[in-house]
Amino acid sequence: MTENTREQASIKIGKRTFFIAFSILLLLIITVGILTRVIPTGSYDRIVTDGKEVLVQNSYHLTQTAKLPVFRWFTAPFEVLASSDSAMIIVIIFFLLAVSIAFSLLERSDIMSLFISKVVKKFSGMKYLLLAIIVFFFMLLGAVIGTFEENIALVPIIIAIAYCLGWDSLVGLGMSILASCFGFTAAITNPFSIAITQEISNLPLYSGSFFRVIIFIVYFGLVYFFLSRYAKKIEKNPEKSLVFGEDQALRAKYRDISSLEEVLNQKTPEEFKKLRKASLAFGVFIALIFVSVIAASFISAISDYTLPIIGLLFLVGGLVSSAIAGIPFKERLKITGSAAAGIAPGIILILMAMSVKFIISEGGIMDTILYHTANAIMSTSPYVAILLVFALILLLELFVGSSSAKAFLVMPLIAPLSDLVGITRQTSVLAFCFGDGFSNIIYPTNPVLLICLGLTVVSYTKWIKWTIKLQLVSFALATIFLFIGVAIHYGPF
Repeated sequence: MTENTREQASIKIGKRTFFIAFSILLLLIITVGILTRVIPTGSYDRIVTDGKEVLVQNSYHLTQTAKLPVFRWFTAPFEVLASSDSAMIIVIIFFLLAVSIAFSLLERSDIMSLFISKVVKKFSGMKYLLLAIIVFFFMLLGAVIGTFEENIALVPIIIAIAYCLGWDSLVGLGMSILASCFGFTAAITNPFSIAITQEISNLPLYSGSFFRVIIFIVYFGLVYFFLSRYAKKIEKNPEKSLVFGEDQALRAKYRDISSLEEVLNQKTPEEFKKLRKASLAFGVFIALIFVSVIAASFISAISDYTLPIIGLLFLVGGLVSSAIAGIPFKERLKITGSAAAGIAPGIILILMAMSVKFIISEGGIMDTILYHTANAIMSTSPYVAILLVFALILLLELFVGSSSAKAFLVMPLIAPLSDLVGITRQTSVLAFCFGDGFSNIIYPTNPVLLICLGLTVVSYTKWIKWTIKLQLVSFALATIFLFIGVAIHYGPF
């Protein structure tokens, strides 16, 4: 490997991947733009409770909001930078750049090679146990403390481990972000979905946990079965990998443990000593990241700053540890520039994704959608009603990615409606979690999905092709659990 090659970005978005995602998002922008011209504008009154804005029930009224000009559909990706979501968008972009730069520095300094070789050697002959442990770890983080976006920084590391074990980038994504999403959905004490929705619904905090633990175990089994089955298939025949051609370059670097050890064995004793010190230094930053994630789940004052804190720690950790490893300043600068340039197309995709919500909000039709769905729920049986609640959250997820924002938007309406149609509020909370979670790794409007795919060679279409059967099964299971909730009057109320 030449020095020039080693200075290039380890993570970059391919042209084909970019244009596929760009085309899908452009079509979505045009579609929601048309909806703003067709659906009547309306609004609920809102009040501020405990610093949060919530809807007032039975306050919906039609408005005379001017139709959004067509040209603003296409300027929306720029306008979002001046919208109420601008701070969040800037944080997401910073996080994407930080992860890309840090990972490129870690690869160039061979810190990644050292870490992965140790992990793989420790679980030599037990690779499927390692797969189960990693999946359980990511799912538990999501289910208990509600991490999802925060796990992005670990995605490239898990993908590299997957390569080294003879799998592909899809298995790496499955062990990390897919597992995180399913854990977030099969929530046990997730503070961003369970705690907030139960609080709005006036339910005892974390009540009904026993049923949710059963749900978590079932979904863990489903995710592990899905990943292990696919991993075994491509072990027997690597060409059956959906990304066999795209994976070749990185697969060659991490093809097995011997290739990593070969790189490490070429180092002089002094270079290896520096590498060990650099690895320990980066380990300190990883520990700080975990501390900040755990602290955020208990201290609400810092929860809004978790993502930039993690991004900053990851970036500084990569810069400091690569310097300790002996990478010259000029080379680190070149790697930083190359990494930023390689991931830059992802910024365009994120702005386009965030503009979908902007168009819906500016078009004044969000509350109209809520109003008509609420009316439909009131006129059905409990079993149909709970599916409509599930469907409503799935629809809103396309426009509003934040779990807490969605909870304050919709639960003040759903909770009292549940009482009227004979659904327990606890079952409605469960429907909210299912609708809010699974779709995080389906919709192209979710920045986390775009970032994670941008960190790999996987296109959006191949991701959907790979996960569609899993998603169908997960939705079927969610329906069964919701029907059980209705049948047993899952409570306390």
